[in-house]
Amino acid sequence: MTVSKLASLCGLSRTTVLYYESQGLLKPGQRTGSNYRVYGEREVNTLRQIRLYRSVGMSVREIRFVLSGRDSEVASALKRRLAEVDEEIELLRGHQKAILKLLQNESIQKSKGKKMTKDKWVVVMKAAGFSEEDMHRWHREFEKAAPTDHQEFLQFLHIPEKEIASIREWSRKN
Repeated sequence: MTVSKLASLCGLSRTTVLYYESQGLLKPGQRTGSNYRVYGEREVNTLRQIRLYRSVGMSVREIRFVLSGRDSEVASALKRRLAEVDEEIELLRGHQKAILKLLQNESIQKSKGKKMTKDKWVVVMKAAGFSEEDMHRWHREFEKAAPTDHQEFLQFLHIPEKEIASIREWSRKN
């Protein structure tokens, strides 16, 4: 089958399939005389494995390692990913606790009906025990875990778009 048919069969875009090929995760079963890619059942199974591993958050590098290895390497990679997920959950629980603490804070109660601003939010964060580095880490993790929600939150604080773009760019780089 062609790359487009393979992509359609697996619910991916043609570009994604070609990207996986460029990253060494997938190889066409053969090439035609005109050098077109031809994929078979083996490549369909490989692409389904790739999708499964991507769905649990594994990186392309990790998937390349898994596909070239033995079953014990698969189990090892999955255990590493599970540990990463556990860390992410712990971080989100920390966010959850901090938000609950912030909601109980007097500063939030006093600002009911008033517009929340960046300055008010910083005061609340500091009152909840966040240092500058804690707030920077909070932005980095928020951007990493939920970029759209991060954007909406910054807009909620009535931060100018140019500053939002700067905060988000900084959060992605650091």
